[in-house]
Amino acid sequence: MEFLVRIRVSLPPDLPTDQVTQLRSRELAHGRQLRAAGRIVRLWRVPGTTSNVGIWSADTADELHSAISGLPMFPWLHVTVEPLALHPVEDTDEF
Repeated sequence: MEFLVRIRVSLPPDLPTDQVTQLRSRELAHGRQLRAAGRIVRLWRVPGTTSNVGIWSADTADELHSAISGLPMFPWLHVTVEPLALHPVEDTDEF
């Protein structure tokens, strides 16, 4: 099943720079693991913000939640999820 996932990062402004650098590095590495595992199908940055929009894949909503909550920055993320269903124009068996 695919999901449209919107994530906005809100790190505390008083978080030490070295901790922010370490978090970003860990987040990137973990995101690449999720991509390699097929969990993240596609990901886009939203220019001018600390947000991203992506297509994620998981068998269940619980599996998706586990993947997202495993992100190092999870405590500072605002996440919205929309499950996606195939549109009839994409389903060639419908026609």
